[in-house]
Amino acid sequence: MDTVSVPHQSQPASSGGPSPVPPQASEATRLLCAGVYLDPDYRDRVIEELYLHEQRIVAPSLGFDAARVLAHALRARRAGVYWSAAVVGLWIVGCVLTSGLMAFLLVPSLLLAFADALHSDDPQVSTVRKATARAAHWVGRMTFAALLIVVPVMVVPVMVVLIAAKSGDAEALLLLLLVLIPLALFAAIAVCAGRQRGQFARALNAELSPDRFADIASDPAERAVSPRLKRLKQRIRQEQHAPLILYRESRPFCGSGRAYDTWVLAVEMRPAEGRTPRPLSNRIVLDTVRPLLESLRLPPEYAGHLVRDRLRWLEIDECVFLPAEGLPRREDAPYDAFAHHRDRALEEGAERRRHFLRVRVGGWEENLVVTVYVRIHTQGRMLMLEVVPHVLMPVREDFRDADRIAHQLRTSSLLAKATWMVGQVPGATIRSVAVLFRAVWHGWQLLTGEHRDALPDGPVLSVRELGSAGTGSLFQQMDVDRYLRSIQDRIAHGVRTALSEHGYETGEFVQKVVNISNGGVYIDSVEDSTFAIGTHARAASGAGAPSQDTSSTTGGHRPNTALKKEKGSGSDEHGG
Repeated sequence: MDTVSVPHQSQPASSGGPSPVPPQASEATRLLCAGVYLDPDYRDRVIEELYLHEQRIVAPSLGFDAARVLAHALRARRAGVYWSAAVVGLWIVGCVLTSGLMAFLLVPSLLLAFADALHSDDPQVSTVRKATARAAHWVGRMTFAALLIVVPVMVVPVMVVLIAAKSGDAEALLLLLLVLIPLALFAAIAVCAGRQRGQFARALNAELSPDRFADIASDPAERAVSPRLKRLKQRIRQEQHAPLILYRESRPFCGSGRAYDTWVLAVEMRPAEGRTPRPLSNRIVLDTVRPLLESLRLPPEYAGHLVRDRLRWLEIDECVFLPAEGLPRREDAPYDAFAHHRDRALEEGAERRRHFLRVRVGGWEENLVVTVYVRIHTQGRMLMLEVVPHVLMPVREDFRDADRIAHQLRTSSLLAKATWMVGQVPGATIRSVAVLFRAVWHGWQLLTGEHRDALPDGPVLSVRELGSAGTGSLFQQMDVDRYLRSIQDRIAHGVRTALSEHGYETGEFVQKVVNISNGGVYIDSVEDSTFAIGTHARAASGAGAPSQDTSSTTGGHRPNTALKKEKGSGSDEHGG
């Protein structure tokens, strides 16, 4: 394969450091911005979480910029409200001019709305529900087509008879208007639907195009800033990448994705034979682990800068989780006191304030984000190790296809565009009413200030998680496993090294790591250690030694190798 045919992939920095692409210009941000034009429901959820509920602190934005997504969501909603108002206005005018005749066309619209409400991509949805949705969909479209064809067919013969009688010219003209007015308004509604979708295509060809998206200053969504949006964008950009994470107690890891292959283990710190142990603090262990993780950035000596592995962009920092409850105001969040909280939380081992070493890999242009939270604590001559990986799945497939959809809209023939617009008319009415209703409801909430004076709260949801697909490809699963195995191996090796250097036995730690990883991590030698691998495996040391059943992994959770399934405990609330 020559270099011309290699798919585009941003090159790692020469130092092996973080990606040169800032979060506000990442591909994940661009696709989420496109998603607010494609999916009105997603757009409204973004606005509700980031704009209406101003008392809520934003979830950590790993590899993207939530403020820019919000700006485009508001811009898309403004355009949606204009076109929806035009569609509803045309229906009202048509019903008045035709003395209610045009209202019959609302019947198929209601059927299509019912079909959309029943439709679901969830494979667990019952067959009856899916069949009912398909039937309602086809009945709605067929009814609409029948009304458009039958009404003119029935009216035209009557007009011919009246004109032939030479005494019914006025009646014939009235019938003609009753036919032409609905058809004209029908055509106008189709044009409105086409223009609304055309705005999406124009945005993808301009400010949201891959070539121009990095130029944030030229983005009209960023320039059109109301005082409220300007204030909220400043808060979001202060909070979303801060190392001090203010969380909601029910979802402490909101924004990080799905829990995946969690480790929680505890080992007794026994002095090694013939050695006097030295004090081992949490900071010493983490300082031993960190250089080993940083070395994952280094490419092979023979390859140099030709390597494009995402581990070269591996990011390592420290973060502190604080509960949002108790803050008097959102702007009083103590972001400038991070160093104080870090130093206090590192050794205290508290329940609500927790310190983590955070390791992040943003693969597939930030479409697949792997984040590993590492916590070390020593208490009562025990060492506790918590390794809590989370995976953000790729952006939804329809969002990833935004460029393809926009290209098709721009390049399709006039007949294809007309056919598409006609097909949108039956559902356009109910969709337009829903858009206007939600806009009015949001406006009422802003007017009454329902959330303005509410006490601060942690994030309820993440707009990145909302815009994520349910599964990833096999390639992505392989990458997740590779990143995690590499990171987990270095963590385990670092903890073992710290124990050994400070005069403590490491055999028990080695055994538990092997059990938890199900053989995925091997730490140097396991000589004189007893361990077992497998669901029903048993291990014994020496004659007559009691067997060890590893069907229930000691101190941790058995991993699951499928990317599409959550690992660990099956939730994203570990440690909450």
